[in-house]
Amino acid sequence: MAGAPPEDTIAAVATAAGRGGIGILRLSGAAAITIARQLTGRDGFEPRHAHRTGFFAAGGERLDDGLVLYFPGPHSFTGEDVVEFNCHGSPVVLDLLLEAACTLGARPAQPGEFSRRAFLNDKLDLAQAEAIADLIDSASAEAARSALRSLSGAFSERVNELVTAVTRLRVYVEAAIDFPDEEDVDFLAEGDVARQLSHIAERLGAVRESARQGSLLREGLKLVIAGRPNAGKSSLLNALAGEERAIVTAIAGTTRDVLREAVLVHGLPLHIVDTAGLRESDDPVEQEGVRRAMAEIASADRVLLVVDDNAGDAVPALTSLLPAGAAPPPPGTPVICVHNKIDLSGAAPAFRPAAGGADVWLSATTGEGLDLLRDHLRDSVGLQAAGEGTFSARRRHLDALDRAGEHLAAAREQLAVSAAGELVAEDLRYVQASLGEITGRVSSDDLLGEIFSSFCIGK
Repeated sequence: MAGAPPEDTIAAVATAAGRGGIGILRLSGAAAITIARQLTGRDGFEPRHAHRTGFFAAGGERLDDGLVLYFPGPHSFTGEDVVEFNCHGSPVVLDLLLEAACTLGARPAQPGEFSRRAFLNDKLDLAQAEAIADLIDSASAEAARSALRSLSGAFSERVNELVTAVTRLRVYVEAAIDFPDEEDVDFLAEGDVARQLSHIAERLGAVRESARQGSLLREGLKLVIAGRPNAGKSSLLNALAGEERAIVTAIAGTTRDVLREAVLVHGLPLHIVDTAGLRESDDPVEQEGVRRAMAEIASADRVLLVVDDNAGDAVPALTSLLPAGAAPPPPGTPVICVHNKIDLSGAAPAFRPAAGGADVWLSATTGEGLDLLRDHLRDSVGLQAAGEGTFSARRRHLDALDRAGEHLAAAREQLAVSAAGELVAEDLRYVQASLGEITGRVSSDDLLGEIFSSFCIGK
């Protein structure tokens, strides 16, 4: 656990920016109830009951009237005294209330500071705190359900079970190291350490797979549409988006800049990037468009290489379309060849796996075969329907699980090759530390600052 809970009182508007029927100002800290009394002119508030009252500035000017709810610590979200003011959802009224609260001793909260205090006061672990932001940002029902499971502790529970198993094994191995060799007892073998390491590795793999599914639901895939001019790239973007987002004409080179669109396919967020046609050109504007296209291809999770099926030409390799001197996409980037315009060529909708990707025959204009592409995108990442085992996860969680897996593999190798108990114990210590980063058992102020700075103010 990093740092101690602060002692000052923070205040923030907890509802979204803009006008609304209701607005909420939230206070947390030792002076919260004192400030509430001064803002309302009331002597006290019964915990967890709504009290209708007026709200007043420090000079006595009436600002609004509404409801006040008091949650005394430690039985509150942050673990501190928390007061919430429910008023009319005018940004002006909320700003005046916030100003009055700060005049009376509070200070404006930083992004994520309420959740950070909940973490520091042991009301939430770090994975649960992050799940709050993931729930707010969820782009689909599946992502929201996964975030809710993480918030309820499903992810943390499985990580903590792994930590417990690793800790027990580490204690046994370190105790076995202390026994003298002359007792002629191989405690590492007697304790069936190899079997336990194997069992922990299996459980770790299962947790990582669930986390990977949750990460996909949260972050999605970046798809870059590439190809020659007039192959139908912008038409494919429009078809996947379900609306006319890109200009489509019969003139080659219509798309000069990068177009971006976010869509959901079977619950999977897709960040689709439409790029300029890949070809040599003397036009400086088109050259810049091709340069930007190459930059997007370099960071793509998948490339949709669109070809005109009606042209009758041989399907080009992506690298053959790149301008002279352009760097190819990173090795291993899957390329899905989209044979477009089958409504003109007469080909039937079809899907065929291929080395390093797949081939799909479709028409972006009529929609024939589009479901084949959607299904492949879902299946290619192993995305399943969000079930009870799926929980929200972030890139840092996957990195921590990967490091834990690497150290676990190293421990198994040390045991098999040299039966070196000291090295096995050291690798198990690293496994513990990596897993502890997920829930915050092992954390730093820099890590916490980076995580909570991405939260909404008021959460």
